[in-house]
This record gives sequence, C-alpha cells and structure tokens, in this order.
Amino acid sequence: MVGFYASSMIEQAWAILRDHRTYLRIVYLLLAFPLGTAYFILILTGLSTGGGLAVIIVGIGILVLTMEGWLLLARFERELTIRLLGAQVAPFSLAAPADDSWRQRVGRTLTDPMTWKSLAYLLVEFPFGIFSFTLVVVLVTVSLSLVLVPVAYVLQVTFRPQVPIEVFAPFISTNGPPYGARFLAALLVGVVGLVMIPASAAALSGLGWLWARFAEATLGVSQSQVQLAAAKAEARSQQVRAERSEQSRRELIVNASHELRTPVASISAHVESLLKPGREMDEEVRKYLSVVATETDRLGSLVDDVLALARADAGELHLDIRTVDVPAVVDHVCEALAPLARRERTMSLLHSAAPNLPRAMADPDRLTQVLTNLVRNAVNNTPDGGIISVETALAGDHVVISVSDTGIGIDPQDLLRIFDRFYRTDQSRGRDTGGSGLGLAIVRDLLTAMGGSITAESMPGVGSVFRVSLRREAA
Repeated sequence: MVGFYASSMIEQAWAILRDHRTYLRIVYLLLAFPLGTAYFILILTGLSTGGGLAVIIVGIGILVLTMEGWLLLARFERELTIRLLGAQVAPFSLAAPADDSWRQRVGRTLTDPMTWKSLAYLLVEFPFGIFSFTLVVVLVTVSLSLVLVPVAYVLQVTFRPQVPIEVFAPFISTNGPPYGARFLAALLVGVVGLVMIPASAAALSGLGWLWARFAEATLGVSQSQVQLAAAKAEARSQQVRAERSEQSRRELIVNASHELRTPVASISAHVESLLKPGREMDEEVRKYLSVVATETDRLGSLVDDVLALARADAGELHLDIRTVDVPAVVDHVCEALAPLARRERTMSLLHSAAPNLPRAMADPDRLTQVLTNLVRNAVNNTPDGGIISVETALAGDHVVISVSDTGIGIDPQDLLRIFDRFYRTDQSRGRDTGGSGLGLAIVRDLLTAMGGSITAESMPGVGSVFRVSLRREAA
C-alpha cells in the first residue's frame, strides 16, 4: 500500500514537472513584478498629472490619454494571461458603432464597467507581482539549495581544502558524527529538496491558475453581455435576411405586375375589337364577350393597383410634388366621372370650392388618381338616384377635399380597417361592383407620400364622407 501511494505521488510530481503550462505560469509570475511596477507608475503618473492640470484643457487631454493607455495595457495583459496562464478570457469589449464621435466614445468608455475593472486589475497586479516574484525566488532558491546539499557534501569531503562551503557546515563538520551519518543526513536533505521542487512547482502553478481566474473576471465582458451581443448580432442578421427577402418579394411583384399588363391589354383590345358595332355574331356569344370585357377591365385595374402598391413598397414610386390648383383637379375628375355616374347609377355628381383657396402641395397626377378612386368608390357603393358631393375648403394650413355620398355606409367595425390592403366590407363582397380592396390602400399610401392624410366617417344606411387633407403652399 505504501509503495502504491509512493508510486502515485511520484507520477503526480512527474506530471507537474512535465506539464509545460507549469513553466509558463512561473514565467508569468516572474514577469508580474516588473510589469505591475511599470503599470502602477505609468497610471499614477498620468492620473496625478492629468488631475493636477484638469483646470486646463491639457489636463483633460492627459487624463484621456491615460485612460486610453491603461486600456491598451489591459488588452496586452489579457493576451499575456491567455498565452502564459491559459486563461479563457471573454472579449475585452463589444463592437461599438463606427460612426461615433470622439466625445461619444469617451463617454461610452467612462460608463463602461470594463474600463474600471481593467484599472483595478492593473493596480492590483503591482502588489501581486511583488508577492509572486518573492515567492518564486524563495521557493526556487530553497528547493535548489536543499537539492545541492549532498553534492556540496561530496565536494567538501573530496576537495575539503579547496572547496569550503560554510553554509552546509552542520552536515559536513569534521567534529560531528561519522562521515556515513553526515552523508545520510545530507542525502535526506537532498531528498527533501527533490520533494520540494514539484511541490513548489504545483504551488506556483496553482497561484498562476488563481490569477488566471481573476483575469477572466476583470479583463473580459460578462457572459451575459456576450450572449446579449450574440443575440443582437443574430437579430440584425435575421433582420437583414428578412429585408432582403422582402425586397425580393417586392421586386417579384413589380416585375410580375408589369409583365401582366401586356397580355391583359392585348386581351382587352381583342375583345373590344370583337364587340365593335356592326360585327355579326350570336347574342349569346356577344353576352359572353361582354362578360370577358368587363372582367378583363377589372383584372387590368387590379394589376395596376398591385403595381402601384409594389412600386410604393420598393421605393420606386416617383412623385412630382409642386403647388397644385386643387379646384381645377376636382373639376377635371368630376367632369370625367359625371357621365359614368349618370349612366351606371342615374346619380348626381356635384362639386364646389370655397373662394380664394390657396394652392396645395401635391403631385397633380397622383392627386387625380386619389380623387378618381374615391369618387369611383362612392359611385360603386351608392344606390341609384343618390348624390355624390365633392367639396374643397381651407382648414388652417391645409386644403381639405371632402367626398360625400348617400350610399350604403360602412359599419363601425369595418371603418377601422377600410384602408388595409385587400380588405373588403361585407356589403362590397356581395356586390358585383366590389373591387379588390386595394383602392383605399393606394389612396392612403399616395397621400402619405405627398405629405397628406385621409380620414373617413360613415353611418350605415346614411352615407360616408372621406376627407383628404393636403398641405397648403407656403405663404
């Protein structure tokens, strides 16, 4: 049993002496003293000089340089502990925005806990370096001295006149025990020295291991910060991926909508040609072709609406915003749609404008599109014989266009969503003239792009009022 324990201890001692990390840690413990002394002197000199001159700009500059200096030293120490002590230190700092000014960087550095933890590390290394250097020197000196006692004894006995070694006098005195007993005593002291060598190496390696743990705690950001930074980076990556996917989707819709316009226009032209007056055909065939013509027109309108929205989403909606005579635009729209209102619904389309209205800021073509959509929507949702009124007035610094009808109205729960894309009320779903649910969404997007807005009020069975608000021209 004793032999087993002795063999195990010898193996452990040999493993300690064979491990290269032991010697790297001892090297660091020896370097800690001169490095810690240099850090201590540089930091205290910089802080005292900068603090003493803080009343002038030069002192503030010295303090900033001192702070930057100790951060560089802390980064150097981080690399040193990783390479010599085997410390697994987290990153010293997280990525900072590249466009920050120097004041923002200084402010962020002052509020960063790593700044002050690194300062504490560098200042503590000074007393630690004194302790570690002293401990290494003492343990190494004592261990080697004890190991050399038998050698010194043999040399003294062999070359006594030439090699006097007073320090080992108790073991080599000629007045003491016989030579055999003195040699055994010297040999025993050497064995103690041999035991002390791996024990000292283990103690010094353990001290280096403890300092490595201290470095891990003070020279790197916390694990929670690393995880948070990783989560933010992943979120940014996912956001970029999502934005690219969304951009690809928008481009696909734009391209597909643009390509659909050509075949739809071709179908519409051919059907219109077939339906020209005077062409002989069966009435049932003419009826079917009329349905095809109607549905083709609806499909063409839907493609145009989708293309308009897709271009707005993709940032390809080009606006020419300038001062516009709003009453003139209203007159143009009402004159174009009045025959349609009379023919399809036998209804009246009225319009009026307050006198001396200022001009408004808008794109005239897009404003015409907005008002056309609103009036068409009113025509589609107003029973035969109803009245549609378009009024223009001044409200503060905005020109307001109100489109009113005496139609079926909108339920309160639907009123909150009528500007959502593809949303259609229950009444519009049940009508043959029901649209795609994109018209009001396009109106809202166009007005937003022009710096305007739109609101809606409605009462079921009474009618609806849509108010378009545009910025007036600067006085």
